[in-house]
Amino acid sequence: MSIKRSIVIGEPKVASTSKDTKKKSTKKESTTIKRKVAKEALTPMGIVRDKSVLQTSVPPEQREPRVYNPDGKVLVIVESPAKSKTIEKFLGPNYVVKASMGHLRDLPKSQMGIDIEHDFTPRYSNLVTRKKVIDELVSYADESSAVLLATDPDREGEAISWHLAYILNVDPTSTCRITFNEITKNAVAEALESPRTIDMNMVDAQQARRVLDRIVGYKLSPLLWKKVCKGLSAGRVQSVAVRLICEREREIQAFVPQEYWTIEGNFETPKKEVFTAELTHIKGEKIDITTESEAQAVVDAIGGADALVTNIEKRKRSRKAAPPFTTSTLQQDGVRKLNFGAKRTMMIAQHLYEGLEIGSYGHVGLITYMRTDSTRIADSAKAEAAEFIEKTYGDEFSAHGGRKAKNTQGAQDAHEAVRPSSVLRTPDEMKKYLDKDQLKLYTLIWSRFVASQMTPAILDTMKVTLQQNGVTFIANGSKVKFKGFMQVYVEGRDDGKEDKENILPELVEGDVVKSVDIEPKQHFTQPPARFSEATLIRTLEENGVGRPSTYAPTLETIQRRYYVKLTNKRFEPTELGEIVNSLVSEFFPQIVDTHFTATMETDLDKVGEGQEKWVEVVDRFYKPFEKELTNAEEKIEKIQIKDEPAGFDCELCGHPMVIKLGRYGKFYACSNFPDCRNTKAIVKEIGVTCPVCHEGQVIERKSKKNRIFYGCSRYPECDFTSWDKPVGRPCPKCGQYLVEKKVKGGKQVVCINGDYEENVQK
Repeated sequence: MSIKRSIVIGEPKVASTSKDTKKKSTKKESTTIKRKVAKEALTPMGIVRDKSVLQTSVPPEQREPRVYNPDGKVLVIVESPAKSKTIEKFLGPNYVVKASMGHLRDLPKSQMGIDIEHDFTPRYSNLVTRKKVIDELVSYADESSAVLLATDPDREGEAISWHLAYILNVDPTSTCRITFNEITKNAVAEALESPRTIDMNMVDAQQARRVLDRIVGYKLSPLLWKKVCKGLSAGRVQSVAVRLICEREREIQAFVPQEYWTIEGNFETPKKEVFTAELTHIKGEKIDITTESEAQAVVDAIGGADALVTNIEKRKRSRKAAPPFTTSTLQQDGVRKLNFGAKRTMMIAQHLYEGLEIGSYGHVGLITYMRTDSTRIADSAKAEAAEFIEKTYGDEFSAHGGRKAKNTQGAQDAHEAVRPSSVLRTPDEMKKYLDKDQLKLYTLIWSRFVASQMTPAILDTMKVTLQQNGVTFIANGSKVKFKGFMQVYVEGRDDGKEDKENILPELVEGDVVKSVDIEPKQHFTQPPARFSEATLIRTLEENGVGRPSTYAPTLETIQRRYYVKLTNKRFEPTELGEIVNSLVSEFFPQIVDTHFTATMETDLDKVGEGQEKWVEVVDRFYKPFEKELTNAEEKIEKIQIKDEPAGFDCELCGHPMVIKLGRYGKFYACSNFPDCRNTKAIVKEIGVTCPVCHEGQVIERKSKKNRIFYGCSRYPECDFTSWDKPVGRPCPKCGQYLVEKKVKGGKQVVCINGDYEENVQK
């Protein structure tokens, strides 16, 4: 079957010539009727005119079926211009590829847009901001021989295709939908050969999620505005994330450190090889030393006697590679290994997926679809990887595609893991086509995938037991015997540490080793660590809260609302975050309950699989939520956040200045408000004179997204700003100012012109 024929087969039959003539003669009349129907249909439902939308909700049954032009081209619609550019290169002159630029229809911003009394019916309208795009797509559709909707292969993409079908009057039950997991010539060709109908189960799952989020946002957020302050919000995923951060902070505050001691001994073999062992038992009992005096008593009892090697255990340990990336693990390793935030990681991944100009390859997508929670790999990709590994590293390094994917519980397996579209496009080869960040992320994705298709690493482990005056010391060592996948990639750790070899000297049972020194060491138990972006994402995923695609926008939202802030790359709740979390937790417990939220995600998955009706899922949530809302309205009193004295007076009216808490954090304001409206940002001087005007002081500021930057205290007279911290010294080469940049391994002083750099300081 040809590509062209497969497309046309599933489309509505082209109307006869007589119908074409009739259509032309009644075009104006039809348009008038549609407008009248739309106006009449909207009025009784109580829809208020919204400047952000175009009201075009004409029932499908009252619309004329689309008539295709047999002599026209096939219209393929994707979401982004970059993707359209890539796909257009793969198709012939009989196709035209256009981008929808995302959603074209949505719920109105100025109102809820959901008819709760009538099965939560959403009232969609065309977005005014997309009018030009809509008009263009309608024009192309009118001239086309067929319309193919090629939006992303997930719930959101399916919903966009459904909305497009409505706007363009395409029958959603016709074979108008195509999907591909990677943007390559073969993948696109295969998709064109097998068009399908729009999956209404997936559309309903997206609708349910959209309706749930809209209900929570438009019912709960105004309550927070009324009781706390304007600009606040709550949500099914963001409220859980804030709760986790707040609870962790309370654990840290309540933590009482406990003192404990360890004792290490350094021992020397007859061959003068020194190794370290840790004391584990005293007279056969496991040690528990809590004070310095206890530790010193043990050291004194041991004395300086030699130790006897009583047991040696040697084993071979196999270590398997991590599976290829899912959305979640990609975001986590993006944080750990590249110091990218979740949002930044996903943005770069989007560019790699949609396609870039790659030399002789042309415009091509470099990775598969980056929104997935599956670790499945296509057989063709496995075969290509196996061949590449054999040729590059040797046959003993290849797993020969034998590794099977093990998805987490509840994982959606609609498409593959995140991997390079071709393993043959190595990072070294792509270096000249990608910018710095794109190359870093592509290298990470490529390396993880290649490693996942390689053999396990083999480690030799050794455990040596020593006896000395009734105490037991144990030394553990390991060394890599065969690197396997470690030749390419090792998974990142949340503590930032790297696995290191510890090679012990060759010993045999009965050997006597000399005690060089015995050293007691004091320790204190540590509180649980604050969440980083990586650990918070992992915790949300482990609890089944949200979907990987929601994590990046969620983390951005809770920072933008100033519920949390990043301090040393760790999340810390703000006073505002604590207040909002306390209210939501008390009056809306199901919103912040991880089990409830996880169950809701499971129910949404069932909707997508056709096992649940979306209206029933929403109704189960709404009924208790409505009762909680009524109770909260009655019982929550207006919260007055107390102002703090600033310690200085207003320069305009002389009244004391105070510190207030707003939606973007704390700021100075005059206590004589509203008579005096003087406000100031709370700034921190860094002790450096402005390198531009040489009059003001460089101060630390925060953007609305809570990112630190540096500016002149004389703003707006002086408009100096910098994301990097000035150090107050000129460049010895060009005279420009030097800044301190964060780099891998520490900080580095560099010239803003790139002419000079100093050694990295840890």
